Amino acid sequence: MRWQTFVAPGIVAFGLTAAGCGGGTDSDTSSTTTTNASAAGIWAGTDSASGLELIGLVDSAGNADFIRFDGVQFVGTVQVSGTSLALAVDGYAQFGLPFADGSTSGVGTVSGTVATASTISGTLSFTTSGNTATTSTWSLTFNGLYDTASSLSAISGVYTDAAAFAGAADPMNGVSVTIATDGSITGVNANTGCALKGAVTLANASYDIYAVSYTLSGCTGDFTPLNGVASFSGLAEINATVSPATVTFGVSGQSSAGDYGLVSALTAS
Repeated sequence: MRWQTFVAPGIVAFGLTAAGCGGGTDSDTSSTTTTNASAAGIWAGTDSASGLELIGLVDSAGNADFIRFDGVQFVGTVQVSGTSLALAVDGYAQFGLPFADGSTSGVGTVSGTVATASTISGTLSFTTSGNTATTSTWSLTFNGLYDTASSLSAISGVYTDAAAFAGAADPMNGVSVTIATDGSITGVNANTGCALKGAVTLANASYDIYAVSYTLSGCTGDFTPLNGVASFSGLAEINATVSPATVTFGVSGQSSAGDYGLVSALTAS
């Protein structure tokens, strides 16, 4: 699974102080400029607690989805001050692969540092809804594929869905998912009964991160709980440097029955 990366322009804050003047004293003016680093991009690295690979998508607005290679997603909005990074996250286990204590969600924080289009180093403190606490360090590097422009025509096509992680229960596994040139997404799986309907939209046309949202209806058997989620939403990217092209969706959603995460791997047909 490969991800592109976008770098948002640095946020610049200006401070200006002026000495008082009078009594024949010349005024003295000085200025201080502080530039915040940017966390926007596609990032790749490791999660120390699990030893698993970690992929991060952060769009130009700071919306972030860090996906661990057991399907766990850590979702939130990145805040950067100078080179300091802070992120409050909601965590979601991949549907069908709950945390070790049986829970499917949790909350936590990530704190660390970021160098624009270079590295992220941070510490994750996370507690599942079953009250299991873990701490992990993250070390991530920037993937320049992020700088590829995005468009609905670029991501449109017919794809075959496959479970992104071993043992995961993917409601659309093995069937065709179509992304139309207007961004609409559709697909039906006769085996699970699930019908997918939603849309892909552009997060920023200069970079290879997309916003995605969809609903699932008609699901049967083990997948029935997914019908109650009003909307799954998250981020997506396309890797067109490989043939056939691949698209990855990372989404999450809530219902009265529980919180669910889904990571889907699509391969162009």
